[in-house]
Amino acid sequence: MRESFDPRYGEAWTQGQCLGILSLPGVWLTVAELAGEPAGFALARLAADEAELLLLAVRPAMRRRGVGAALLRGIVADCRDRGAAVLHLEVRAGNGAIALYEREGFRKVGVRREYYRGTTGDVFDAHSFSLTLG
Repeated sequence: MRESFDPRYGEAWTQGQCLGILSLPGVWLTVAELAGEPAGFALARLAADEAELLLLAVRPAMRRRGVGAALLRGIVADCRDRGAAVLHLEVRAGNGAIALYEREGFRKVGVRREYYRGTTGDVFDAHSFSLTLG
């Protein structure tokens, strides 16, 4: 978590936040490995027929090797298997992962102005994306 998120944006979750969400029904964590080393993870949840990608992270040293795409495709497949009709996610404006989400078929459905506040006080819009799974 600490390696994968730039601290200036304040996006990394605390251990308590992670443990709290993982204890809830419908939440799962997928971990990716490369050469026996942890490379990244995705955290998602399902409620009724809607799923949400809460976090997707790849260690900086493991980026540009398809780890993020593999994690995202795995979460999409998991969501379909679990009966989700749609998968939602939210991402900070300017995050390089937006290109990945768009390549994988996600469509921008909204913007929350000045939603994220970085550790330096800077504010960033949140972009909401959805993928229809049915």
